[in-house]
Amino acid sequence: MDKTQDTLYLNIQKAKKGNQIAFSTLLDMFWNDVYGFQLIRTKNENDAEDITIQTFSKAFDKIDTYDESYEFKTWLITISKNLHVDLIRKRKRSILESTGKNNDAIKKVLDETPTIEDNLINEQNLADLLQDIKKLKPHYQRVINLRYFNELSYADIAKELNEPINNIKVKLLRAKKLLAEIIKNK
Repeated sequence: MDKTQDTLYLNIQKAKKGNQIAFSTLLDMFWNDVYGFQLIRTKNENDAEDITIQTFSKAFDKIDTYDESYEFKTWLITISKNLHVDLIRKRKRSILESTGKNNDAIKKVLDETPTIEDNLINEQNLADLLQDIKKLKPHYQRVINLRYFNELSYADIAKELNEPINNIKVKLLRAKKLLAEIIKNK
């Protein structure tokens, strides 16, 4: 094994033990490979970025299942490819459901005016979500707010927080997971 392979192997072993720095290092090492692969497949920067984040999230959740007889990059690309296939299937299913015999779904899409009930539900859901976000540590709250409420790009968030862009990606990934746990445990 060469030095790069030794470093990779060591980081994988640390990541399997839950070392966050190792996760971050692996993300740095392979982000461009996975993102580039998805950009070619999706031809859409937002989809490519979302799928890449989901890829690393799933990979880090399932790192114990990684078989070291395969290349780590190949394992990540396989996860990424499967996530993209799932996204395509989901979109096709959604389109098929909306174009079925009942055209009510199409009419609802065309009439985007929210009803009074819709507004009340949205306000209640937003209030609940904001309460859940407040349960996160302040640095996670901040990155969630900048990304989803201020709608800043990763680069703009990195500039705002004076941190490397990959740190922002990892923080956002962790924040979303923690928020999902909070919501799930309600």
